[in-house]
Amino acid sequence: MADYTKYPLKFRVLKVLKYLRLFGLMRTLNKVRAAYHMQKKYSTLPNVKSGNTRAHVGIAGSGNFAFSTIAYYIQKNYGRVIQGAMDVDKNRAASLCENYSANYFTDNINELIDDENIDLIYIASNHATHAEYAIQALNAGKSVHIEKPPVVNDDQLGRLCFAMQNSKGNVGLGYNRPQSPLGMKVKAAVDREIGPMMINWFIAAHALEDDHWYFSPTEGGRVLGNLCHWIDYTLNLIPEKSRFPIKITPASSRKFQSDFVVSYEFADGSLAVITMSSKGHTFEGVAEKLNLHRGNVLLSMSDFETLTIKIDHHSRRYSNFYRDHGHEGAITRSYEMRAQSLDSKARESNVRNVWESANLMLRTKDAIERGETVTAYGYKIET
Repeated sequence: MADYTKYPLKFRVLKVLKYLRLFGLMRTLNKVRAAYHMQKKYSTLPNVKSGNTRAHVGIAGSGNFAFSTIAYYIQKNYGRVIQGAMDVDKNRAASLCENYSANYFTDNINELIDDENIDLIYIASNHATHAEYAIQALNAGKSVHIEKPPVVNDDQLGRLCFAMQNSKGNVGLGYNRPQSPLGMKVKAAVDREIGPMMINWFIAAHALEDDHWYFSPTEGGRVLGNLCHWIDYTLNLIPEKSRFPIKITPASSRKFQSDFVVSYEFADGSLAVITMSSKGHTFEGVAEKLNLHRGNVLLSMSDFETLTIKIDHHSRRYSNFYRDHGHEGAITRSYEMRAQSLDSKARESNVRNVWESANLMLRTKDAIERGETVTAYGYKIET
């Protein structure tokens, strides 16, 4: 993410004014705080003495998203319940700790894992560590919220699902768009129809420098780091019994690490195309457009801000006053599920959902990198 604190004053003012319109006063102020949080360097790390006995949440990874979104919505909805903040950069962990009244900060994940007062850990560290931290936490009996991507390879996926099956802890994923108000309206509209769907996404994302950490061989690239949002949401629009096998066909590009066109053919004949373009700076953040047709419903959605649904000769338009991608819903859902006791059927269903979404993401990466069609299959219970 760009360091907006170093941009010209005019740009920063315009950015704040635009964000006020898109996200409202409090969210915008917190985004500004987060930008300065990312640059925070202490001459001497603070001596934190919160002593909050209500605290029971850990945050692993204290970067921009953890500060501006995860910690913000946790405190907004549940008060000061953050026990410990962790980051490999202690300055960031200390800054999040101070701003959200956590009880301590650390650069060691084991301090959160071993803390008996913590029953839920939000994981927003670098991508390669997501599954590793989640497996450790699950093995310690804790619940986890895993930001995207949940895994970066098949080995992690297998070990994560095994840990899910054998832990009393629960798992929530940071795929927020299905939890957005308009995202739920889209799902409800298509669920009322029958037959295959035609789904088309266009996403304009931020351009990243070639040496950005996303492109490290261990981190999974932009398919796992960005495209996974729309892969997961698209999968969840298709009825469960109609999904697999899924044929994944990429369009070749010499710049496959940031620009993608990939199509999906589902078992019921549904077709989806996801196009992601990363050509330059997107002033308002990621831009995304959805067009979808199923049965008698034809809908279009822009930036999870406006939605038009046409059914026969009826047309209805929905509009959020502020842009809402569902971050709050995803974060609160994971908080609420931490205390749920799942029976074996519900736990197996959760494992299946995590595996099928992550597997489709990994197979999409394979298809794009190889430049050839790849088939993704559904989850099978090991016997």
